[in-house]
Amino acid sequence: MSKTRFTLLATTLTVSFLGAGNVMAQNATSIPDPGHPRVNEVQQRVDNQQKRIDRGVSDGQINATQAAHDDAKLAREQNSLNQDQAKHDGHITRAEQKNLNKRLNKGSEQIHDQRHHVKVPHSG
Repeated sequence: MSKTRFTLLATTLTVSFLGAGNVMAQNATSIPDPGHPRVNEVQQRVDNQQKRIDRGVSDGQINATQAAHDDAKLAREQNSLNQDQAKHDGHITRAEQKNLNKRLNKGSEQIHDQRHHVKVPHSG
């Protein structure tokens, strides 16, 4: 094998491996962008609410039915965040953040009321 052919083969293989690495990196969209403050802020709120639900259950302040309801609502918010991120390459818009925060605020109030035994009127 001549030196020119060997160099050409080595260059081709190097470019192939580098290209495969870039494709693999682009497919890792499930990892949140650590530099995107809107996503990080909403994700932190979701995580905090999950911890509050878990603490309420362990403290006996939230029963299993309430916890299941809260977990389902929180899972819907997480799913909504994931869908919004998928539309924008791992980011969310200000409007999406505002909408998610509005819904998380309502959920947070409900968790607080459950943990502190506040009677909430049922809307029917």
